[in-house]
Amino acid sequence: MATSYQMSSNTPPQPSIAHALQAAGTLGLERLDAQLLLLYVLGRPAHDRAWLLAHDTDPLDAATLERLHGLARRRAAGEPLAYLVGEKEFFGLPLAVDARVLVPRPDTETLVEWALERLAGQPAPTVLDLGTGSGAIALALQHARPDAQVTAVDASAGALEVARGNAARLGLPLRFLQGDWCAALDSAERFDLIASNPPYIAAADGHLAALVHEPLSALAAGADGLDDLRRIVAQAPAHLAPGGWLLLEHGWDQAAAVRELLQAAGFDAVQSRQDLAGIERCSGGFLPSRR
Repeated sequence: MATSYQMSSNTPPQPSIAHALQAAGTLGLERLDAQLLLLYVLGRPAHDRAWLLAHDTDPLDAATLERLHGLARRRAAGEPLAYLVGEKEFFGLPLAVDARVLVPRPDTETLVEWALERLAGQPAPTVLDLGTGSGAIALALQHARPDAQVTAVDASAGALEVARGNAARLGLPLRFLQGDWCAALDSAERFDLIASNPPYIAAADGHLAALVHEPLSALAAGADGLDDLRRIVAQAPAHLAPGGWLLLEHGWDQAAAVRELLQAAGFDAVQSRQDLAGIERCSGGFLPSRR
């Protein structure tokens, strides 16, 4: 049933915050999404949900209601909340995002945590993030390890523009290169660690239908979803220092296949890491010194 603000008096009261949130709910929005959209429209920080509760009877003007309704309809149609508010937090960092890049997922923090473990004790390590998108992985590593020299690569000029903007806002000194995986690098460049969250969804996977608002080129990777992972595993040894690690994020059912790729390419200590849901989300290994 549609929410009505009409009362028995001749002049309907001005809708309140509580009424606006209720109306957004009738569109199918979860309450948290409605609250975050309203905070955004009001110019308040996303962590200020308690303020909404304390001010639930405050009236809202027509322009605010119209803007909220427009955003709520887009969210109900499946557009990511992060695109609507223009920001997503990743590893404690506020990142600007838009339709040129994927929305950073919490699962990817597993890859960052593993990378930081591998870099522990190494002074001024060199790090490469392949397919940086919004810059999430590279920026998280640079922020956690200010002494690191971090390079971020992406084939998309639009994605690099987003990532450069994030680096500038956060004051983090990344080096950015445009190109197709390791083809962007000088042939002599070597890194202590390469990390990547490449496209890994199979082209015919039904889940892609729910991701129409995000860039397809950053999601799908051939018939089995492994095309880009194969290329990275094949190219990475030429750009790893002896003992350097290659860490890759992949799909929920691809860990065994990625481990096989790494072993066939000569990586040692090949293993996988689980995300918070207990899913093998990342796999990696190191390049032995004897190569």
